Amino acid sequence: MLNPADAFRMTWENLMHECPDVHEVKQLVGGSINHVFRVESDRGIFVMKINSLAKYPEMFKTEARGLTTLSETKSISCPEVIGYSELESHQILLIEYIQEGKPLNDFFEDFANRLATLHRVTSSHFGLKYNNYIGRLSQDNTEEKTILDFFIQRRLLPQLHLAVKSETLDTSSRTKFDVLLKKLPSLLPNEEAALLHGDLWSGNFIAGENGTVSLIDPAIHYGSRESEIAMTKLFGGFDHSFYSTYQNAFPMQNRWEERVDLWNLYPLLVHVNLFGTSYIPDLIRILNKYVV
Repeated sequence: MLNPADAFRMTWENLMHECPDVHEVKQLVGGSINHVFRVESDRGIFVMKINSLAKYPEMFKTEARGLTTLSETKSISCPEVIGYSELESHQILLIEYIQEGKPLNDFFEDFANRLATLHRVTSSHFGLKYNNYIGRLSQDNTEEKTILDFFIQRRLLPQLHLAVKSETLDTSSRTKFDVLLKKLPSLLPNEEAALLHGDLWSGNFIAGENGTVSLIDPAIHYGSRESEIAMTKLFGGFDHSFYSTYQNAFPMQNRWEERVDLWNLYPLLVHVNLFGTSYIPDLIRILNKYVV
């Protein structure tokens, strides 16, 4: 592990060709994959992420591209990307430090309107021009023409293969997934591919000093906006005003709430592969709704 103060100095020199003074380095809690630090310097205050270059190749490059892509839509705030660098066997990402503030009274209404604006950025294909990560797992964004092909081929099947290979998912559950996959054409709606944050839960947004939302740790791709809204409900959900405001701003197709569990099969499989069998009961509950 690099000394974080030295890592910041060397990264800043690589990016800006000048030597900064480091005043304070504080490790931030909550990062289960990366070493994350708040760095106070004479050039400002930044967040610095450090990880293995060999273990997670392209992780920080794609995170930087994702944050930049979201910011360029002018729809929703993200930390500014300062730059990316490689030091020895490490990868380093420097981004703007956003001081957390008190959410405005209409925080979730504003959040929903901004997200609806983001989702109006569309593509002719589902996926992305490059792969990225969700957590520490590689996320296959190979483009597909339909949401059905994308959801099955690029979301469910890669995670199913991982879970079966590790023997975290048993044969009976895998068989139920096979039955469900055959039913999905009659269950999923056709819609335009929307630009998504891709990993939108309560741990991946903050209220900045001005009280409005900023998104962090993206896993961007063009996908179903229903899947984005579904994921917000996975771990307790957002304030109820978020959903009513989003629906008023950009109405979803009829019976979208009935499809929340279907979309959440993907993040649940991701959690099975990241954290183990404690998420299996939720998978089985959803499968049993659709597979007799």
